[in-house]
Amino acid sequence: MSVASLISFRAGPGAIEHVRQHGLSPADIACIPAAAGGPKGLALIPFDRLFYREWLSRPGVEIELIGASVGAWRMAALAMPDPLAALDRLQSAYVRDQNYSEKPSPQDVAVAIARIAREVLGGRTLEVRDGVSLTIVTSRARGPLAGTESKLAFARATLSNAVSRRWLASHLERVLFVAGRPGFLTEPFDDFGLVRVGLDQHNAGDALLASGTIPLLCSPVRDIAGAPAGHYWDGALVDYHLLLPYPKLSRAGGRRRLVFYPHFNDYVTPGWLDKHLPWRKAPRAHPWLDDMLLAAPSPAFLARLPNSKLPDRQDFYRYGQDHAARIRAWEQAIGECERFAEALLRWMERPDPTLLQPI
Repeated sequence: MSVASLISFRAGPGAIEHVRQHGLSPADIACIPAAAGGPKGLALIPFDRLFYREWLSRPGVEIELIGASVGAWRMAALAMPDPLAALDRLQSAYVRDQNYSEKPSPQDVAVAIARIAREVLGGRTLEVRDGVSLTIVTSRARGPLAGTESKLAFARATLSNAVSRRWLASHLERVLFVAGRPGFLTEPFDDFGLVRVGLDQHNAGDALLASGTIPLLCSPVRDIAGAPAGHYWDGALVDYHLLLPYPKLSRAGGRRRLVFYPHFNDYVTPGWLDKHLPWRKAPRAHPWLDDMLLAAPSPAFLARLPNSKLPDRQDFYRYGQDHAARIRAWEQAIGECERFAEALLRWMERPDPTLLQPI
């Protein structure tokens, strides 16, 4: 299959112009966002490995890695001194260690998610390589949602979000856990606020766990060391696909750099609760995406995967207690995604700007 048949490319006007004028090199990439999305994130691990080996491991590369939920786990692994081993641990734990009972409790799910977070760290303190900035996105409950895990409280938050994301901000606060070089998100830019907390040996595991803690399916992470007290939930509640003010970074210093986004969708949805709201699911021509270059598996590629889709959370119900069948399907999908990874890297080495569609 050709690159065009494997990959859907989307880009902002600044990114399109840059690729036309200059092509693409490691020094051109300022940031890699990594979306929440549960098992769909497994599709991008083969590219993470290849991208590190061929581009990110070069001397002098400076990069910001930012992620929520499974994206936070991928970016934490990619930031570590031995990212290939960390990515292998993440993949193995995510695929093979989530063998739930027919009706798991929130505590059962929390235990499994905590195990994945520990595997990313590999029993070590979280360290990042020179030249890397790592940001893990979490959501802290506040206002009507503070201190509760009830379905009614989350239903009210969902209704608030349907009216306005500003209304959702009365229920949730953005808390970022950061390590390495200073990141570009240093001050609030919307109603969700912004609290920055340094990652260290006392809070790295809880920060990773919190970023992937889905309300009602998992128990919350409480009172993370060094952070404001409270209940912490999935970073996707506030920043699902990470629609962030990237021009603060991509145009800093008078030189345009790009936000390179390996993704599983060809659009950027602001918050997890927005994915069922058509008017908010796929905002086009957003000014924060001017310098973004996004690459996602194409519909033709997805049709070749087991069940004609990426792994997703519904597979836990599809396969039920047949854990072996789910594991086989997920590992087959990840193997197929190596084809996507190789095609994307080939394009990056000799980019064809005619394949770029507006984001």
